[in-house]
Amino acid sequence: MQGHLDDLERKTGNKRNGKKSKTLKTSSGELEVSTPQDRHSNFDPQLVKKRQTVLADNLAPKIIGLYGLGMSFRDIQSHIQEMYDVDLSATTLSEITDRVIPQVKAWQSRQLDSLYVMVWLDAMHYKVREDGRVKPRAVYNILAINAQGYKELIGMYVSESEGARFWLSVLTDLKQRGVEDILIASIDNLKGFSEAITSIFPQTEVQSCIVHQVRNSLKYVASKDQKIFMKDLKRVYQAATKMQAEAQLTRLDEIWGQKYPVVIKSWQTNWDKLTTYFEYDDHIRRLIYTTNAVEGFHRQIRKVTKTKGAFPSDMALMKLIYLAVQNISKKWTHPLQNWALTVQQLSIRFGDRFILSL
Repeated sequence: MQGHLDDLERKTGNKRNGKKSKTLKTSSGELEVSTPQDRHSNFDPQLVKKRQTVLADNLAPKIIGLYGLGMSFRDIQSHIQEMYDVDLSATTLSEITDRVIPQVKAWQSRQLDSLYVMVWLDAMHYKVREDGRVKPRAVYNILAINAQGYKELIGMYVSESEGARFWLSVLTDLKQRGVEDILIASIDNLKGFSEAITSIFPQTEVQSCIVHQVRNSLKYVASKDQKIFMKDLKRVYQAATKMQAEAQLTRLDEIWGQKYPVVIKSWQTNWDKLTTYFEYDDHIRRLIYTTNAVEGFHRQIRKVTKTKGAFPSDMALMKLIYLAVQNISKKWTHPLQNWALTVQQLSIRFGDRFILSL
């Protein structure tokens, strides 16, 4: 008030006009506060605003926590009303959750390790309102295992659609943020994806997802043949060695090649990318032959986002996913199972590329 009633203000005839008490509700209970008033009623209190009956900053961590669990603003309003007997507007809730935005931007641009042992790359798909229309969005996620065996989400990006060209920009950003080498990358079968990876990280071994390849194959197999075809196909990707797998692929071609040449041709064309996992023991094979690791992570994200229809903006989408990631990553406190055995294999196979990062 003393700062407000400067010489200019006093020349207009304004001066102190007593105090007014009100009850302020906080998460710690109710407080009685006295706010000074002026005769012209144009003083704007800075700590507790006019007509403010709840100390929003006091409740902000709880509100952000509820929002990060996927609760809508309406649900949060009801919860706060029930717990603290406080009414909060959607505008106030939006302003509080927007405080996460600087954290999101800082997290997206943070410095990364120079080497990651394994990465899984995949995209999730959502809807965002833009210019009065609902448009698709792809959220690109890169889940990684660092040199100590811990999981880490090292990248999250939003684009209008999924494509190898955008993945190239994603990988370029990773390199600019400090990533110098990736040992193994597990990807889906998106055209040009493998080439995008090796153009930025030329030494990376790329494994295309077997599950995606199988699903794509079955699209071109008649339903009456699918059961027996799968029985023969399993002999290929479940073989003990790459040599045995190649023999089973030849057998598959002999049995089904004339009836389903497109399917067989797809396996033959992508064979090198589909068989990287044969170079490793079973516990590493299970990690890299499919993108199940990142898809499992996506399922946890969708538990939070499933209540949303179309997001009001790209940042609203990023904001919620970021908060979900912070909750999920709290469980990533231990290295992968059998990590000691994995380290031995990786040390032998990759030599100094891996050993120097330990």
